[in-house]
Amino acid sequence: MASQTDHQELPLPRFDAPVRLLAVVAPYYRSIADALLTGVRRKAEAAGAQLDIVEVPGALEIPTAIALAARAGRHDGFVALGCVVRGETTHYETVCNDSSRGLTLLGLQGICIGNGILTVETMAQAEVRAAPEGQDKGGGAAAAALHLVALAHGIGARGQAPLVPHDVIRLAGEIEGQGRA
Repeated sequence: MASQTDHQELPLPRFDAPVRLLAVVAPYYRSIADALLTGVRRKAEAAGAQLDIVEVPGALEIPTAIALAARAGRHDGFVALGCVVRGETTHYETVCNDSSRGLTLLGLQGICIGNGILTVETMAQAEVRAAPEGQDKGGGAAAAALHLVALAHGIGARGQAPLVPHDVIRLAGEIEGQGRA
């Protein structure tokens, strides 16, 4: 059971220019995805952000879709939405770990992503976490993306370029022949 411990939420950032978010949704569990998306819509509206939505087959496809969209350069931030429920095999660990790792690698490249992919033991847990009147994890993921967008805009305003171009994933070593193996 999730703890009801009080926690602190940052107020939504304010933006001087329009902000555009893309929610990438894996609707495998449609009712959960729709609830998460309701929370995202509410947060985007509260922050004055424009929201676009695309769907992909599953959680494993979310990082790839975000990478493709980031290259297009039409969105300031991204919200990853989906749900993975533990089953009888190790597939759960693969999907949870690899989708999270993919999002983390993209984030380390400077892409502003809020992770709203639920990883749960039961559908009942997913329902509580997804409900906009419950834990509102979709809204929380949208807020996280918006905070990262605000941070990126603040850093960019001081003329600092991203450390790694958006379309480069460096797992080890140097980029584009800067050294020899």
